[in-house]
Amino acid sequence: MKTLTVDLGDRSYPIHIGSDLLSDPNHYIPHIRGKQVLIVSNVTVAPIYLDKVKSALTNFTVESVILPDGEEHKNLDILNTIFDRLLEKHFDRGVTLIALGGGVVGDMTGFAAACYQRGVAFIQIPTTLLAQVDSSVGGKTGVNHPLGKNMIGAFHQPACVLADINTLNTLDDRQLSAGIAEVIKYGLIRDTEFYVWLEENMPALLRRDPDALSYAIERSCQIKAEVVAADEREGGVRAILNLGHTFGHAIETGMGYGAWLHGEAVGIGMLMAAHLSSQLGWLTNADVERVEALLIAARLPVHSPHTLDGKRFIELMSVDKKVLDGAIRLVLLRSIGEAVITSDFGIDTIENTVANYQHRTDRDTP
Repeated sequence: MKTLTVDLGDRSYPIHIGSDLLSDPNHYIPHIRGKQVLIVSNVTVAPIYLDKVKSALTNFTVESVILPDGEEHKNLDILNTIFDRLLEKHFDRGVTLIALGGGVVGDMTGFAAACYQRGVAFIQIPTTLLAQVDSSVGGKTGVNHPLGKNMIGAFHQPACVLADINTLNTLDDRQLSAGIAEVIKYGLIRDTEFYVWLEENMPALLRRDPDALSYAIERSCQIKAEVVAADEREGGVRAILNLGHTFGHAIETGMGYGAWLHGEAVGIGMLMAAHLSSQLGWLTNADVERVEALLIAARLPVHSPHTLDGKRFIELMSVDKKVLDGAIRLVLLRSIGEAVITSDFGIDTIENTVANYQHRTDRDTP
């Protein structure tokens, strides 16, 4: 097992990464504050792992709530089912919530924990690669709105993160690739050597080699922990973690939540960001081709939806948390391994990029 720390002073917390961690409750029981526990999972994950977690909590009052699976259910109506269970069971401020599932479960559980009685503890047990390397770390929580993704939420840090690599054995191939998109992001924004490692080791990741997965998760979490420690509430450098996300969120919102997986949309979003960076003279065409080649190797889409026209695409990009005083700000690349946050580009460059990746296909599917 490897343990990293997100250094936030008295709110610091560990990230445990390894195999068979769910079988050893000593990794997460010390982070349960009181005697009441609510486990939040979904209809896909709960039948596989819920009993294992419950059986470890024999000295606690344990309840569970099972959510429907999918990004389309990440909304205020479904969030209320968590509050309903907490109130029905008369859980108090000493309750600890446990998020057992992927990014949707983690985001919604964290937001519920941030809101319930103005803030209670929660623990992240992510069961998808995307959640293990990204959404479970850093304290961003929230839900979607029909007009914009993740526009309703709060910063609320977990008490600990438990990334059990064995849970990835039950992950389908499409979800695995979606998670790899976020891993690629870390190399692009901050670590050229890690990017090269990904180019060399993509086949090992796709066949779920445990050593390759362990290293990819560890390095991704190291980078995210460093950035979050430097800028917890995204007032500056933390925004680099959103490479590809403004483009990607437009796709997710425009096509309907759940039609594209988050990692799929972020993957093409990163390629679009690379293309726009090349228009500004920062990346070469060879750099953009290199990004595209790695996305293809990871079995990720390299086109955007055909029916999401350019005008609508840009309208959706303008409903983004990085928009400031009406100006779209994007995370772009000065080089592979160096990201920058900027609004210093013309709208024509966005239009060119959007058109370039729509004209490649007549399909709307990833």
